[in-house]
Amino acid sequence: MALVCKERLPWYHRLYSSILKVGPIPKHLAFIMDGNRRYAVKKHVERIEGHSQGFDKLAEVLQWCQELGVEEVTVYAFSAENFKRSKEEVNSLMELARTKFERILKEKDKLEELGVRLCVVGELDMLPDSLQTLAKQLITTTKNNYKCKLNVCAAYTSRLEMTQAVRDIKWGVDEGLIHVSDISERLMDKTLQVPKVDLLIRTSGEVRLSDFLLWQSSLSYLSFLRHLWPEMTIWDFYGAILLYQQSYKYKKQQEEEHEEEMREDELMMVSDEINQEEALKMRKNRINNFIIKLNEKRLANCMNDS
Repeated sequence: MALVCKERLPWYHRLYSSILKVGPIPKHLAFIMDGNRRYAVKKHVERIEGHSQGFDKLAEVLQWCQELGVEEVTVYAFSAENFKRSKEEVNSLMELARTKFERILKEKDKLEELGVRLCVVGELDMLPDSLQTLAKQLITTTKNNYKCKLNVCAAYTSRLEMTQAVRDIKWGVDEGLIHVSDISERLMDKTLQVPKVDLLIRTSGEVRLSDFLLWQSSLSYLSFLRHLWPEMTIWDFYGAILLYQQSYKYKKQQEEEHEEEMREDELMMVSDEINQEEALKMRKNRINNFIIKLNEKRLANCMNDS
């Protein structure tokens, strides 16, 4: 199955989606796609077939998200810790990823039509050279698509992402783009490659985050589903959305309180300034300029290596 589904959802699914859209829809949805190996054991097939079925399920889920108007989706495709698995399984996974990435590149016209931007997040230098090249081609090929975004976390852990964000902030200070006094929780939010998540779904019955988006999910609604990833149904998905909507008022209140706390912290950082509002404005402009330069640097690295 291709990443972009060509067939429309049945009318009753589209009807149910339209009903759900009356309520709040998460702008950023993340998935821990857990259970591919257990699915293979359950179905008495090779492990790699379980992972292949998992990719097909991803294409389905992305269609569900698109129907609801979700703007950004992040998936945990391959943890950096997974390199500790057997060499045979790792090699099979890398070959499967190479095949799927090549197929996605062939769909670039369709991705452009739908406005889908792809970003591969993680320690790409841990991947085989051929896969690194394909990942960077996907990033550069879709960089001008802005309707929706898919982040594929490969060779990723949240700890590695946060460590890289700290290095990026240091680079910004060294380059004179930001001041040491600009370093704050909000700056970290903006420097991380993946933004904050509204709803995070994990399949397979496991109740843990496995080093995935630890910073970004601090105020997220978490949904842990019983089904294995390839077995996840659209009704599981709708159920998670409904629970998110039921908790939305409380979640929104938490976010507003947290925003107020960050605002107070920022005011304290400029408490010695005569015009605090002007100081905050200058600080905001520095940070925005730093993020623009950082994103340009990241994209240039991809274009130079692809």
